[in-house]
Amino acid sequence: MKLSSANGDQRGNDFGSVPMPPGVFTIGKRFAFEAGHRLLGLPPEHKCSRQHGHSYEVEVILTAPGLEEPGFVTDFGALGPFKTFLDTELDHRNLHEILPFEPTSERLAQFLAGWFIQNLQPKVPSRLVAIAVRETESSWARFDVEGK
Repeated sequence: MKLSSANGDQRGNDFGSVPMPPGVFTIGKRFAFEAGHRLLGLPPEHKCSRQHGHSYEVEVILTAPGLEEPGFVTDFGALGPFKTFLDTELDHRNLHEILPFEPTSERLAQFLAGWFIQNLQPKVPSRLVAIAVRETESSWARFDVEGK
C-alpha cells in the first residue's frame, strides 16, 4: 500500500510488513475523588495527625496476554463501577471515620485493590496489576498485586 505524505509524494510504506512482537499488554485508567483524613497513630505534633484533605488520584493498572475485540485489554467503560464506588463511598468523606484502618495512601491502595479484585476482577478479561494512589503532585503510593 502506498501512502501520500502531506506534500503529495508517494511513499512505499507497507505497514503490513511491520512485525507485531510478542508480549503483554498493560493499560491504566485514572480516577479522582476528594476526601479528608487524619492519621491518628501519629504524634500530635506531626502535621498529618491533624485533619486535612487531598484531591486523591487513583490509577488502576491492568494487564492481559491478549486483546479482546476490538483490540482492548479491557474496555475502559467496564471500570465504571470502580468510579461509582469512589464517588459514593469515599468522595467528600473523612476516611479515618469510614475505613477500618489508618487511611495512609499505602493502605488505601491495598484496600482499593482488594475491592477491585472482589467486585470487578471476575467481570473483566484482564488482571489487576496494581493500584496507585496519589495524594499530591509529588507524593504517591502503589500496591502491586501478587499473582500470576
